[in-house]
Amino acid sequence: MTAKKKRGYGLLAACFLVGIGLLLWILWGNTALMHTEYTVTDTDLPSSFDGYRIAQVSDLHNAQMGENNTELLAMLEAADPDIIVLTGDLIDSRRTDIAVALAFAAEAVTIAPTYYVSGNHESRISTYKELTQGLLSVGVVMLEDQAVTITRGSESLTLIGVADPTFETDDGSEALSEAAVMDRNLKALMPTEAMYTVVLSHRPELFSTYVSCGADLVFSGHAHGGQVRLPFVGGLFAPDQGLFPTYDGGMYTDAETTMIVSRGIGNSVAPLRVNNRPELVIAVLHRAANEAKELAP
Repeated sequence: MTAKKKRGYGLLAACFLVGIGLLLWILWGNTALMHTEYTVTDTDLPSSFDGYRIAQVSDLHNAQMGENNTELLAMLEAADPDIIVLTGDLIDSRRTDIAVALAFAAEAVTIAPTYYVSGNHESRISTYKELTQGLLSVGVVMLEDQAVTITRGSESLTLIGVADPTFETDDGSEALSEAAVMDRNLKALMPTEAMYTVVLSHRPELFSTYVSCGADLVFSGHAHGGQVRLPFVGGLFAPDQGLFPTYDGGMYTDAETTMIVSRGIGNSVAPLRVNNRPELVIAVLHRAANEAKELAP
């Protein structure tokens, strides 16, 4: 064999090994659950809620992290949250398994009070009533265009859940856009008196609506981290945002509003994530000591 052929075979073997390594890394990254902790510092936060911990699970899409989601549940318990928020797409409309969703929810409520708001996939299934009844039966608090008051010590905050706007826009009965539906429904739920307000809404692309409505803190998902994350660039594509989405994952601030976007846990149309591990979000709230609202890095 000539030296030239040897070099060619060597290069081919190296490319093959690199390809196998890349595939294994991608497969590992789709099941290697991680948690991301954000610190939100706000002068408007009631002092009783200083140190309050909120765990966010978004876009589970019937995925199981460990058998029966034991890995996800263990990570949730270790995070020691005061509440857990489920921000939509608990199921996947293309392969709905309500039993998996309810089994996870039944365990989550034993860790901390758990609150749920729908995503666009819930709006597509004919068995949504079965899902909601099941969630209620295991003790999940449903926040479908509803608000509740959470009290700690002598102070309170408002927790609002806004149903995914596709429940109204996709059935043809609503002439308004999704942004207009969200604006109308969220404004109707905002407290009339000054109170720190946490909003659960599946849609990060509607951030300007949350800002205009005066929400203090928003938890969202839907973008799946852009599905494929490019180094130094971020997400490649997100539903309802298109290529190189602005709100693909992380913490964003505008005026008096902070939004945390989870990269989610499961997948939907695209079967694989790339450079984008499934994520459990933990937000720790702190009251700022100064007069200017600021966010910790």
